[in-house]
Amino acid sequence: MALTDEAIGKIKEMIISGRVRPGEKLPKEADLAAELGLSRNSLREAVKALTLVNVLDVRQGDGTYATSLAPSLLLEALSFIIDFHRDDTVLEFFEVRRILEPAATGLAAVRMSPEEKAELGKILDAVTVESPVDDFVATDLEFHKKIAVGSGNSVLASLVDNMSLPTARARIWRGMTEPGALERTLAEHRAIHGAILSGDADLARSWATVHIGGIESWLRTTLTE
Repeated sequence: MALTDEAIGKIKEMIISGRVRPGEKLPKEADLAAELGLSRNSLREAVKALTLVNVLDVRQGDGTYATSLAPSLLLEALSFIIDFHRDDTVLEFFEVRRILEPAATGLAAVRMSPEEKAELGKILDAVTVESPVDDFVATDLEFHKKIAVGSGNSVLASLVDNMSLPTARARIWRGMTEPGALERTLAEHRAIHGAILSGDADLARSWATVHIGGIESWLRTTLTE
């Protein structure tokens, strides 16, 4: 494993230094192994590892390329790690959401186009408090994702999206067990949307904090009881 780590480090340095730029093809395996002073086996293992985290792209019959290295692409690996979260860590995900989502919502208020803001309203109109809870939560996820993308920050949007998925089951649980939860969620969503429509970043951040904090507080109390 130490030799593979060394190989990964050397390929990483090639990319960071600009020797290989995003989207460019790496030298042939034999040439690259000789250039980096590596065995071909160590190089292959390093390439496999970097392919898994979307740093490299192996194209059969063509060669190995550096990917675009776009933040959204690199952060896809985070979703794989998050899939292994335990139920007793869900509160920690809510804590992270409470930090990230108000920032994303504030940015969305000033960066989303009128058309994007209108699309956000259509997402809200797709469900009512009479909708099945699963459909309601699916729309909830789409609403928050749309806002995160609307922040105009691809790193922030990817982080928000990844942090949101592990909390979906808790949101369904709340919708099924807490009286008035769907009504309150819809009202808070509309308040967030209203603040975004008016371009009021401070109000948008405040409503997002209230919204995420309310769900977190309910879950914390429920788990304690």
